[in-house]
Amino acid sequence: MVTTHNLGFPRIGAKRELKFALETYWKGQSSRDELKATGKQLRARHWENQAKLDFAPVGDFAFYDQVLDMSFTLGNLPERVRGFHGDRLDNYFRVARGRSAHGAEDHSACCGGVAAGEMTKWFDTNYHYIVPEFDAATNFSLDPSRLIEQLAEASAAGVKAKPVIIGPVSYLWLGKAKDDSDKLALLPRILPVYAALLDYFTAQGIEWVQIDEPVLVTELDAKWREAFVTAYDALSARRVRLLLATYFGQLKDNLEVACQLPVDGLHIDAINARDEVALVAAQLPDSAVLSVGAINGRNIWKTDLNAALEWLEPLHQTLGDRLWIAPSCSLLHTPVDLNSEQKLDAGIKSWLAFALQKLDELTVLAGALNNGRASVAGALAANAAAIESRRSSPRVHNPAVKAAIARIDAALGKRASGYPQRAEKQAAILNLPAFPTTTIGSFPQTGEIRHARSQFKAGELDAAGYKAAMEREITRSVKEQEALGLDVLVHGEAERNDMVEYFGEQLDGYAFSQFGWVQSYGSRCVKPPILFGDISRPKAMTVEWIKYAQSQTAKPMKGMLTGPVTILNWSFVRDDQPRSTSCYQLALAIREEVLDLEKAGVRVIQIDEAALREGLPLRKSQWNEYLQWAVESFRITANGVKDETQIHTHMCYSEFNDIIASIADMDADVITIETSRSDMELLDAFDHFNYPNEIGPGVYDIHSPNIPSLDHIVQLMKKAAERIPAERLWVNPDCGLKTRAWEEVIPALTNMVAAAKTLRQAV
Repeated sequence: MVTTHNLGFPRIGAKRELKFALETYWKGQSSRDELKATGKQLRARHWENQAKLDFAPVGDFAFYDQVLDMSFTLGNLPERVRGFHGDRLDNYFRVARGRSAHGAEDHSACCGGVAAGEMTKWFDTNYHYIVPEFDAATNFSLDPSRLIEQLAEASAAGVKAKPVIIGPVSYLWLGKAKDDSDKLALLPRILPVYAALLDYFTAQGIEWVQIDEPVLVTELDAKWREAFVTAYDALSARRVRLLLATYFGQLKDNLEVACQLPVDGLHIDAINARDEVALVAAQLPDSAVLSVGAINGRNIWKTDLNAALEWLEPLHQTLGDRLWIAPSCSLLHTPVDLNSEQKLDAGIKSWLAFALQKLDELTVLAGALNNGRASVAGALAANAAAIESRRSSPRVHNPAVKAAIARIDAALGKRASGYPQRAEKQAAILNLPAFPTTTIGSFPQTGEIRHARSQFKAGELDAAGYKAAMEREITRSVKEQEALGLDVLVHGEAERNDMVEYFGEQLDGYAFSQFGWVQSYGSRCVKPPILFGDISRPKAMTVEWIKYAQSQTAKPMKGMLTGPVTILNWSFVRDDQPRSTSCYQLALAIREEVLDLEKAGVRVIQIDEAALREGLPLRKSQWNEYLQWAVESFRITANGVKDETQIHTHMCYSEFNDIIASIADMDADVITIETSRSDMELLDAFDHFNYPNEIGPGVYDIHSPNIPSLDHIVQLMKKAAERIPAERLWVNPDCGLKTRAWEEVIPALTNMVAAAKTLRQAV
């Protein structure tokens, strides 16, 4: 009989219960016990949702991040929080976001907070993890309290538990050494802690443990491959059975190593590594199980179940009970329940599967494999009808869009003049001081904004009333910026629910859910739009809002757009054509908006590409193809403007050093990037690369409630000036300010503007 299991479940809750519980706790409006109770309720519900499976994951739930959870389990806390006393959860939040709850009894020990842990993208997803920190003196000690609690709950609920942990090699690979030490030198210190954890699972009567080693789908040099052999040889004396899980890509040159490790089973992502299934099946020992991720854990399209059975049935005949099936990766990256969607177009809804529906698909596949297709004939027939409906739908294909793509040529992506000539013309028009200040785009989404939006969506506020409410908020943002003394202003994006969803709502080829939330980090959730068909722009999307904002000030006002690569990477993207084709369609649509903004007199236009790196293939050998079409898509979007129009772009919370040449090739006049959490580490790239244009290294970590001091900002900018000529530096936050409150934003920006004035005195 085939075994069914899941690698992880969305933890935020179908109605974002975790988000609201966290934010209420952080504000001091609820107790720690109430927050923990919400977590317990969510875990119980999620295990109930997975009751149809043979094994359910335990330990996949996190109050902030699963990598941070693993750091605490391994006793690897940054030095700056080790001396704090009080509840473990509050110390956890200090690492995650710089401080815990307002009013926590031990909060006074933190004074104004501590530096939050660095945050970066989880492989090629839009999920962010807290980066483990190491140095030559790092030691580890087991703290299984989180797992003890969750396993006890699972046992009481009758769950057949499969604990989920991050493996030792991936954990070290994901972290950063804060000195010049070699992370792999820590392997002998960390392995005894893992061995003790596995012994603990044995004592709890656990049969299987899922140990995630996703770095096996990346390019590893010989020493990292050898680290896998060393690590799992050291853990081979265990008595609990290990299912080693890989996902997000192909094993390729790591396949042989993965198959030879002394583990009891191997999970591979059959969505991305379908061609490797037979190779792995042939190389695994006869005693090992093969788990195949047959359901896409990262997208929301229904699985073609009949097509999946075509290759699963022969595999099942070969492996028998050694075959396990699961989603390709944790379902963390998908919304919870499609049945919550009552307003989604019925035809499009029939093409989709959220987390719960993916588990249903898994059950149908298992039924067909174990009992024959006839046992699930009705489900298979309904699935086949939905697959064919999507394939043949005229709503998906637009001949005019396809013709426009065919007309793309190199000239679309080229500015009329080079950067030096453009910069001179732009300086004459904008007349900005040295170290010009700006923000990234959004200002706080106040209760008034959310209330007006809610009323408008409910039909309780008409279009004119909604417009008036948003214009009041825009005016407030403009006046606050003028009072602060910022040089280039933004309209604050009051009218935007999300930087991607807002544009998707106005483009043909997109559909939208009501409750399709996925976690981005901590309590931050996004609702990716569903890119189901060819993309076109029926009308201008931002021009009237920006024109209104510009009418409120004599200072330059930035037009704010989201770039094609970010819209693509932060959407649920159609899987029936190359991603590059969809990106070019988006580029042509956003290009029209750029040109309309310019015609309206907007002289500064920011096109955010926060997710550029996120789309990189996990193997460098495949980077060039992606970067070629991604950069070209940006250039098509941005480069139809006159020399006098200044183009900005923004990128955040990713490593850019190794793609800096491609970023330069985008040829934006100004780029703003995240650097404060990494202490300007991202600027190391400029030690060896002469970046030709202007750059704004972020100096205000907007994902933490901590207020940066004037001196701190000045010191960060001085570090930047060691690599970038001062005349090409801007001063700005790391990212948009929508998630912060005005009472945090005003003092932070006050310090930022004061720092810029201090820097100008030294020029």
